Amino acid sequence: MSGHYIIRKSSAVQPYHFVLRAGNNEVILTSENYASKQGAQNGITSCQVNSPIDDRYVRKESTASQPYSFVLKAANGEVIGRSENYASTTGRDNGIVSVKANGPTKDIRDDT
Repeated sequence: MSGHYIIRKSSAVQPYHFVLRAGNNEVILTSENYASKQGAQNGITSCQVNSPIDDRYVRKESTASQPYSFVLKAANGEVIGRSENYASTTGRDNGIVSVKANGPTKDIRDDT
């Protein structure tokens, strides 16, 4: 089972965002918020292109020096999405491996 994107809408000022789910249905990346559905779709396209490229990931640590999370950035430096927090560097690095594997998927589901 492969991963998929879900486009969602909330009541926020910029209501659209997407999540990338792995084949086991776990959320592995959450996007920034967008003003339009087209913006979220463009974000997915950017994720599909950039997710396989290791240099696009910024590995972060929390203020308590615990492994934190990662951020996926586009070539222009803009943040595409963020991961959840992880308890270990191994968990964080496995999350990156999962986004690299699932990010290129063409399976996009609209939940707006």
